[in-house]
Amino acid sequence: MSNFVVSARKYRPQRFEDVVGQQHVAGTLKNALATDHVAHAFLFTGPRGVGKTTCARILAKTLNCENRTSDFEACNTCPSCQAFNDDASWNIFELDAASNNSVDDIRSLVDKVRVPPQRGKFRVYIIDEVHMLSQSAFNAFLKTLEEPPAHAIFILATTEKHKIIPTILSRCQIFDFRRITVADTLLHLKDICQKEGIEAEEDALHIIGQKADGALRDALSIFDRITSSSGKKITYADVIENLNVLDYDYYFQITDALLAEDSVAILNLFDQILRKGFDPEVFLSGLAEHLRNILVCRDAATLALLETGESLRERYRKQASLTPASFLLTALNIANDCDVNFKMARNKRLHLEIALLKMCYINRAVKTAQMVVNQEKKTLDLSKDPGQGTGDRGQPSGNGNGTVSNGSTPGTEPSNGRSVPVPPTSNGNSSSVQRPASNIPTANAHELGGSELAELRSGLRQGLKKAEVISLSLDSYEQAVATEEAQKAAQESRLTLENARTEWVAYAASLESNLVRLALTNAMLRLEGKLLTATVGSSIDRSHLQSEMMRLLDTLRRRLHDLTLKIEVVLDDTKLAEQAAPKVQRPLTKQEKLERMKEMNPAVGDLIRRFDLKVDD
Repeated sequence: MSNFVVSARKYRPQRFEDVVGQQHVAGTLKNALATDHVAHAFLFTGPRGVGKTTCARILAKTLNCENRTSDFEACNTCPSCQAFNDDASWNIFELDAASNNSVDDIRSLVDKVRVPPQRGKFRVYIIDEVHMLSQSAFNAFLKTLEEPPAHAIFILATTEKHKIIPTILSRCQIFDFRRITVADTLLHLKDICQKEGIEAEEDALHIIGQKADGALRDALSIFDRITSSSGKKITYADVIENLNVLDYDYYFQITDALLAEDSVAILNLFDQILRKGFDPEVFLSGLAEHLRNILVCRDAATLALLETGESLRERYRKQASLTPASFLLTALNIANDCDVNFKMARNKRLHLEIALLKMCYINRAVKTAQMVVNQEKKTLDLSKDPGQGTGDRGQPSGNGNGTVSNGSTPGTEPSNGRSVPVPPTSNGNSSSVQRPASNIPTANAHELGGSELAELRSGLRQGLKKAEVISLSLDSYEQAVATEEAQKAAQESRLTLENARTEWVAYAASLESNLVRLALTNAMLRLEGKLLTATVGSSIDRSHLQSEMMRLLDTLRRRLHDLTLKIEVVLDDTKLAEQAAPKVQRPLTKQEKLERMKEMNPAVGDLIRRFDLKVDD
């Protein structure tokens, strides 16, 4: 029988200082041991394979160690440590809650808790996957967990803390375990390779660390698989072949083809990837990660975010120096949109190929957009100085730099004999803006296609419109402001009773509701200062008027040019008394009652005629 032991068991940490990537937990537990402030219940939570059970076992061994070191680690030489290392300790109990999750199992555990240790200070109970306990098992465990015997310590471990009831969480000290970083995994694998005499490429170990996704146990399992296949020498090619990982070289080639706008090479490379059996979605995710890595390589401050070997890091640096940031950001955006809509696409290959072709022409689109912006900038510069290059169009040439000599323009004051620029006037803005349009450079027009040239012309037209707005002089702007203020000052208040009555009737005529219009028309108006009183004859009219009050007041203030106007609705007391007084009506005669019945129901008249009925006097 083989004596082979998997790396996850063979190199399982035996001391706190050997724990990988969980220094925050190990340090806290050592300080608790140093100060003798050890809780009676712990909860270790985190992803799988990050060291929860390992730290629980180390803590249990250290608690019962008879000769702790100066840094509060287990000595591994005393009888208690030796018994633990030989799996023969009577003071440490490990329970798998996934298979022992019933009430009876917990009751059996509670009965064992009462028994004190025969040797050592503590009895430690490690319950793994504690979230698998049933609700009744949790309830049976509550009292013991809250008030255990002085010799009992519970260490609970779980990957799903949210499934544990709050009453259990409140009784434990909770420690959150982190995912193991690629750098920590790499150092641990290098140490194992050194001990085992294995020669391994750094890039190969990086791939193993990335594939493990933060779980050190998974990384060690992958490592054992690779060593079984490759022996004492682990290469990058062996790792990507065994793990079915797409080679980085494909991503570098595709990125080079994207920068060169070589659509044929891109489609052929993508076809090769599919022929090797790789899923298109996996390729898309890898391409997005590759573009992200190039982006972080552009700045030395973000270079630490790149989790690759040194050789790959150098290739990333080289490609990052050749890749514009605009291309990377746009390509990442396209890749993200493609990933979001990938599952809904029926033809997934075509969906991904379209995204690659879009990335292929990013640089061309950016150059075209930049060309349009430059043309707009040139147009704006020419519109600001319409005299430049147009001396043969009737503009004074002066000294040839767009200025006129002293005294040539009325309204300008010469200063020390220097020339003064001619400001554009409000009457000549349109001609001054459109005149230099004929001088726009067209040297590169033959390089553009029909649609690109149309976009360029559209951009130029927009630039001319912007230049027309910009070309307004300060004097004309001040003149317009002064005119507007004068017009506002000329609009004096028109608040008189006659004007108010006229606007009141006009507003009433514009309403659609007959009832509201009638209520406004029947109201009697009276003006006292800024208060317009409307007297109505019924409470119904008053309610109609009040419902229209806000719009009515706003309209009258605008039309009468008086923002201080107020409106008050008053009910006429005399008419109100008339409405309240009971009306005396005489009783109807028999003939009147019959006529009213005929009006309400014509069939009554037919009945009377058919049977020749008569009304008794």
